Amino acid sequence: MGANDWEDLMNRAFGSGGRLRLDGLGQKPKQQSGQQEPKPAAPPTVQDLEQMQKTLNAQLERQAKEISQLGGELTRTLQQDGLLTEGQAQAARREAEAPKADGADFTGLAERLGETVLGQPAYLQKLVLAFKRPFVMGTGGKAARNVILIHGPSGTGRKLALKTLAEELARRGLISGPQIAWVDLGLYPGPAQEKLFLQDLYAALCGPGQIVAFTRYERCHPGFLNTLAALLQTGQAPLNSRYAVQKGMLVDVGTALVPQAVSALTPEGKYLVLISEKGPEALADKLGAGVVNALGDICATGPFDPASLIAIAAKGLNQLAQKAKDRLQLTLTAGEPVRDLAAAQANSGRGAAPVTEFCDRCFRALSEYKLQKDPAPGTPAALSVENGRVLAAFGDQPPMDLLGLVRGEYTGAVQQVEEELDQIVGLAPVKDYVRSLKDSVEVRQRRAQAGMKTAGLSMHMIFAGNPGTGKTTIARLVGKYLKAIGALSGGQLVEVTRADLVGRYVGHTAPLTNQVIRSALGGVLFIDEAYSLYRGKEDSFGLEAIDTLVKGMEDHREDLVVILAGYSKEMEQFLTANSGLASRFPNQIEFPDYTGEELWQITQIAAKNKGYRLAEGCQPLITDYFVKAQAENAAQNGNGRLARNKLEEAILNQSRRLVAQPDAPLDELLPGDFELEDQQP
Repeated sequence: MGANDWEDLMNRAFGSGGRLRLDGLGQKPKQQSGQQEPKPAAPPTVQDLEQMQKTLNAQLERQAKEISQLGGELTRTLQQDGLLTEGQAQAARREAEAPKADGADFTGLAERLGETVLGQPAYLQKLVLAFKRPFVMGTGGKAARNVILIHGPSGTGRKLALKTLAEELARRGLISGPQIAWVDLGLYPGPAQEKLFLQDLYAALCGPGQIVAFTRYERCHPGFLNTLAALLQTGQAPLNSRYAVQKGMLVDVGTALVPQAVSALTPEGKYLVLISEKGPEALADKLGAGVVNALGDICATGPFDPASLIAIAAKGLNQLAQKAKDRLQLTLTAGEPVRDLAAAQANSGRGAAPVTEFCDRCFRALSEYKLQKDPAPGTPAALSVENGRVLAAFGDQPPMDLLGLVRGEYTGAVQQVEEELDQIVGLAPVKDYVRSLKDSVEVRQRRAQAGMKTAGLSMHMIFAGNPGTGKTTIARLVGKYLKAIGALSGGQLVEVTRADLVGRYVGHTAPLTNQVIRSALGGVLFIDEAYSLYRGKEDSFGLEAIDTLVKGMEDHREDLVVILAGYSKEMEQFLTANSGLASRFPNQIEFPDYTGEELWQITQIAAKNKGYRLAEGCQPLITDYFVKAQAENAAQNGNGRLARNKLEEAILNQSRRLVAQPDAPLDELLPGDFELEDQQP
């Protein structure tokens, strides 16, 4: 039936006022003037009426479908033209995207996912049921379709299964698109990220796609977790300030009165998914028991059994062979020993991720061979295993160590720090401690990869000792060293004193201290003369700085190292300022005073760095002077600073001497330049 037929049918079926007409149904329109009048038609029978009703219903259903298909595009056009507000557009999208049980085809979906995600059949079944639930139970308005917790060990296919499921659901028309809005909650560790957190959360809830996935909730600021908990439990997260949507972004408008202000965030009819390695108990500890009770489904992955790892390795090698053929024009073959070696890379700490990494390294090695040798297209590459190594025989060439073609991990940064440590005079116990950090971090990483429990490694330190004993120098090297061994992401040294942490008026100290802490995240915060923060119980500003520091250390214990430096006796008193302070600094390193011989070595190194050399005869005089100075008062005389000061004096005296002796060497410092014969320390 065409458009004209449809219009004719409607005109005949309904009269003025929209009332159904029975007299004209089944009749043709009257003839125009001058035409022969047709014979009157017989009244419609019951069968005619039933047929007309069926025709009418079919046409209405067809037009409803056409309008539904045009609805999304129409909504976007109206919104772009300013005829729909953001809220009205979202409501229209929610209505169009509401899950409908009729025609929802989930048949064989878990098996389809199992072709991509191997070894987790129970998890895939639970995941499919979690996404099918709203189609059976129904949802309405802005409420979440479902709140889901996905947990399990790393590398067990949690995220891959979710991505694959989204693509398949979109292909079947069960959701509007395959997009997943990923929200990394670990990016919002402190209160300063509040606006960014709310903007990102709003963008995820109102963006394309119907799935929002939250990761790393364990590292999120507690205040933001309260917002998320309200969203998950009640379907509404009230905002503490006045916000409005401007150009698609949630903007804090302060006290301004704006139309259509946003007072709360809602799930916008989407699936809300929490992804973690930890189960519901840890979730309840962080977000509260109410969030666990609000979960519609809990889907857990488990460790792989040997057969699953073999299947994963075989699939990875098949993909490697196809990739080598398509990209490198190499015909790759690999037997069971290679497959078994690939499967053996998996561990309980990282799941099957190392298997994929093994195949990736093999591809990089094959690519390197292609670059270096440029073999003819179709050259065979047969992989084998010998003594735990992967060998590759290209064409008729003898087998070679395949992974040996790939450049090893860069360790130059660690070696550079080691060399700098070696150049520091003395401080043998301190150097041993710094080097022991590498062993501690390495063992911790190995335990994690093996799936064993790993206790938090506290690397906060107290450097106690007199001035000039190298505390700042060692602190700087500690930052570089921890970054080089992978314990810190940044490695920068932020050096501060009391003046940088303590404010000048009430309410100023905590924000100031937090700002300093944020600047040091990923590196080392070095507080020199830290004992000056505590001037007694009446020093409320100093105590506030200490309390804020302790809290910051707890909130960022994985990405911040704090080093306190000062005199030994004063630091002992300082640790009593806060009950939790001493327990957070288990590593107290004493920096001994330099001996006279060590100060002589420091003088030699400093002179060489400045382009000078010390003449013969300088050593006994200078060493003897330093011995006496250290014996008299090492703290006041300055240790290494004493050596640098005496060198500066000698350079100044040499300048005066060279004016009178123009032919004397310009780079030589004589014993007389130090003027030590009659000097007392």
